[in-house]
Amino acid sequence: MPPPSRRRAVLGIIDRAHFMRKSTAMVGDQLSEVFDLVEIRGLVSGGFAARGPWLARAPIQDPLKLIAMVYGRARLTADGVAGPIELEPGDVAILNGRTWLEQQGGDGDGPRQEIRPQENFARLSGADPNSDDVVIGIAVDLNPIGRALLQEALPAMGHVQASASPAAAADLRGGLDRLFNEVTGHRIGAGFAIRQHGQLLLLDVLRTYVHQAELPPGWLRLLTDERLRPAVHLMHTEPGKPWRLQELAHAAAMSRTSFAERFRTVAGQPPLTYLNQWRMLLAQRALRDGDVRIGSLAAELGYASESAFSTAFKREVGASPLHYRHQARAQPPTQAKPIQVQHQPTAPCPPQRLHEPPSRLEPVLPPAPSSAKM
Repeated sequence: MPPPSRRRAVLGIIDRAHFMRKSTAMVGDQLSEVFDLVEIRGLVSGGFAARGPWLARAPIQDPLKLIAMVYGRARLTADGVAGPIELEPGDVAILNGRTWLEQQGGDGDGPRQEIRPQENFARLSGADPNSDDVVIGIAVDLNPIGRALLQEALPAMGHVQASASPAAAADLRGGLDRLFNEVTGHRIGAGFAIRQHGQLLLLDVLRTYVHQAELPPGWLRLLTDERLRPAVHLMHTEPGKPWRLQELAHAAAMSRTSFAERFRTVAGQPPLTYLNQWRMLLAQRALRDGDVRIGSLAAELGYASESAFSTAFKREVGASPLHYRHQARAQPPTQAKPIQVQHQPTAPCPPQRLHEPPSRLEPVLPPAPSSAKM
């Protein structure tokens, strides 16, 4: 057992996962714990407004992307999915591991005008919510731990519908209204406000999607399972305790067999395997962000020796704890960055046409696609 001073240092790092021991109002909120651990952020990355028939094609540079239909309607499709989805006002599309998207919208006669979103929202200035189609893109940024977790928990393309319930309509449409007002209002502090609204919108999207969709087995489905929540809470709050299956089953008020079967069905793995993975997530966070000694970290996470912890860590992560620490600290910061709001004239901006100069991104969608960023 490490000395008290070392124990306090280790617990300080582990507490950064926000176990919420002191907050009775937040007890059992494992989703917030994981979001804090994986450092999830919703970064507003661009958008456009269009009037009349329009078409937008764009490569997707982010592993996870949200496309929000603020006002109007559009049909969206992406590579590797069975068919398009119809976006209504307030709807959001989740794009997971896709490389391109195409959107079509607008009413009226004549050919569709191809448009390119702009990172500084110039083409949202002067937009009319009553007559224009307004689309905003949000990049989902996570640390390396979270990227794999969330991508495994979400489908290739998800459709979050604001019309599914009054609560969803209030959350999604209200959040998008506030985001649009900040983008177009040219008010002091708009850049800060847009970042906060992007973060809250991401949370609203995931909350709504969890209730609307049949989630695949995995951590996201597990964290929203009411029956298993007490057992998951124990594993999260006391990861170093040598939990037995019977103790976890008792916390969930289930028999040992029923608990094990339900946990495997919901999480896609046995309870103690999940516990070991949770310990590894905490270990990665501590090694990446702190200077804790390996032996002290091993003891706090419930391992009998530094050697046992190092063996388990290498088996799970693919590198020794020290090698992982060096690698993690040598990596550059994540590439996703929030846009900078630039004040633009408020005159309406018609869609860009194909003969205009291309943007900095290369086309990826045949035939003869235009460049874009969303």
